[in-house]
Amino acid sequence: MKTYLIPTSAAEHFAKKIKNKELKIILPDLNRENKRYFPDGEIYVRLSKVKEMKEKRVIVLHSGAPKPNEGLVELELLLQILKDNDIKPELFFTYFPYGRQDKIFEQGETNVAENLIHKLVNHYKVKRIYIVEPHFTERDWIKNYPLVNVSATPILMAKARQDFGKNILFLATDKGGQRRFKVEGFNKVRENSYRVELRLSEKIINSIKGKTVGLIDDLIGTGGTLLKAGELVKKYGAKKVVCLLTHALLEEGIEKIRKNFAQVYLTNTIEQPKIPQIDITELILNAIINL
Repeated sequence: MKTYLIPTSAAEHFAKKIKNKELKIILPDLNRENKRYFPDGEIYVRLSKVKEMKEKRVIVLHSGAPKPNEGLVELELLLQILKDNDIKPELFFTYFPYGRQDKIFEQGETNVAENLIHKLVNHYKVKRIYIVEPHFTERDWIKNYPLVNVSATPILMAKARQDFGKNILFLATDKGGQRRFKVEGFNKVRENSYRVELRLSEKIINSIKGKTVGLIDDLIGTGGTLLKAGELVKKYGAKKVVCLLTHALLEEGIEKIRKNFAQVYLTNTIEQPKIPQIDITELILNAIINL
């Protein structure tokens, strides 16, 4: 049975690279002016071929950046069209928006990440949600939902070993990364949604001197956390420092860290045309086809 793949605007860069006979790519229709947006900025969404998707496997492919809010409107409109036609799709996030707001840190906040997933599953009847390196993999609430974690970090680690040798010392910037990738790393204490403190054990400090260190993190925003981590490992005698990042969130942060590291490895979960990125199209295909 053929699988239908519907990319949103933010994920079309993957659709252009996919060549697989098992997948039929359906791009949402443009409006009468052959455009995605109306002059006032509102987005137009239509699936003229929705009827042929009935009783088929349907997957919506979406990246939650670089325009998280516009992207969510487009995504919800697509999902509503599918729901109106009794189609229960799967959903693949190459990057999940609002993923860092994954718990209530301070009074008056809400768990945005869980609220969004709850809505996708219970209102839009999404059967399964794939997410590349979600920020909230360690939260207990994820057990309540049909989530599949897809990791791009092994691809980045393989590339770094190819360039800097097998003896590169990988350090994760938080405990979640340490558990997922089976490497040691920093104790990252997040005080709230935007402020963290980094600490290293004496054992790790003693192992850094003279080594090429690869810092692993799930995303790059302003670059503050990675710069702090880089300064620490340089202070303790690292020969070279490179970083491995799945989500290239903000161009300004990327440019900042590129000036301070020997090499920066990024995937294209979020399209950044001006910055070299490692393609993960095959990773996406393997996740959805080999489930």
